[in-house]
Amino acid sequence: MKFNFSDLVGKQTGIDLLEVQSFEMNVYLVKVRIGNDEGLVYGKEDRPMRFHSTQHIRDAFENNPVKEAIMTHDSPYDEMIGNPPKANDNISVPFSMTQPY
Repeated sequence: MKFNFSDLVGKQTGIDLLEVQSFEMNVYLVKVRIGNDEGLVYGKEDRPMRFHSTQHIRDAFENNPVKEAIMTHDSPYDEMIGNPPKANDNISVPFSMTQPY
């Protein structure tokens, strides 16, 4: 499933889980779970919306009630240095949606 960014923020939709997916080069995608529905957030061009900083994400969703937020990062570093690939290289940590005023 996919969620349109304009629909989420325009309606101030409550989000059960907001998952920030961190990639190299300061690229972040956001996946949300609302009830039983889960999917990436899409922008105007019918492509996953890219965020360029964690603060960009906080600002974008500051009017949406978010119950839980996490950041995940899929790390290929073991493979890059010649170690065998792990079953799951995904690292997950809590992500604060609190604005740093």
